[in-house]
Amino acid sequence: MPKTVILDGYTTNPGDLSWDWLKEYGELEVYDLTSPDEVVGRTRDADIVITNKTPLPRQVIEQMQKVKFIALLSTGYNVVDCEYARQRGIPVSNIPTYSTMAVAQLVFAYISEFCNGVALHSQDVRNGGWTASPHFCYWKQPLIEMNEKTIGIVGFGKIGQAVANIAEAYNMKILACSGHETDQSGRKNFRWASLDEIAANADLITFHTPLTPKTEKMLGADFLSKCKPSAFVINTSRGPVVDEQALADALNSDKIAGAAVDVLSVEPARADNPLLTAKNCYITPHIAWAGFETRQRLMSVLKENFRAFAEGHPINVVN
Repeated sequence: MPKTVILDGYTTNPGDLSWDWLKEYGELEVYDLTSPDEVVGRTRDADIVITNKTPLPRQVIEQMQKVKFIALLSTGYNVVDCEYARQRGIPVSNIPTYSTMAVAQLVFAYISEFCNGVALHSQDVRNGGWTASPHFCYWKQPLIEMNEKTIGIVGFGKIGQAVANIAEAYNMKILACSGHETDQSGRKNFRWASLDEIAANADLITFHTPLTPKTEKMLGADFLSKCKPSAFVINTSRGPVVDEQALADALNSDKIAGAAVDVLSVEPARADNPLLTAKNCYITPHIAWAGFETRQRLMSVLKENFRAFAEGHPINVVN
């Protein structure tokens, strides 16, 4: 009987979804988490391996004696040595475009917090600030309208375009930077721009790029030196897109007004990450993809990937 092993199922399904449908494909072993020294033992005799963030480098895949299919619980696939898997004839399938609107939603949650300070003001009211105020209204930070502000979108794939759609509803001016410029003539207040133009002109800058040698530390000292002091920067793409020390330095020296990141170069966050103590920096624990509906959608794509593999024509193959 074929055996499927899930190496790190907890974040995808902490108990509010079900893996039971996988039993249709044979024996199933589910692990909430797998440490590096446990991977070989757990995958050695598996026919199918499912992973999210647990790395499967060549030296691990070499010791998988029976593996025929590797299924990812993510869009990103850099945790797997896809080239070696291809040489072995092992298809690797990912979960594409399942979290587009969820990521765009988090981007605007950050932007709303930058502009309105909801958490700050709510906490001040709870601390007695409004009760003690002689005025019916006060604010603890400058309040900002999104209307006619300029948003810079670095990376203009499906998520970048979803962000632009929401920005249009706020009547924002949109600057976009992409390696592949497509026809956006139907958009209002939109133009293509270089990375330097975005840095110099945007009030809010959000990154939606894949991680490549070109984009690694793209949000670094050089880029930040060109930003307006009033600018806010956001990263929900990949942690290493940000030079974290450079961003912390820019925040602490007031070179920019604020930042928000949902991803870090090392996850979980290391205690010495400079962004943890940086001024005006919102950090969330990689939650953009984690909404219940979003994970339901992920699971439905995983089911399609399994069905296609079982029928002999794997889909969403990245190698």
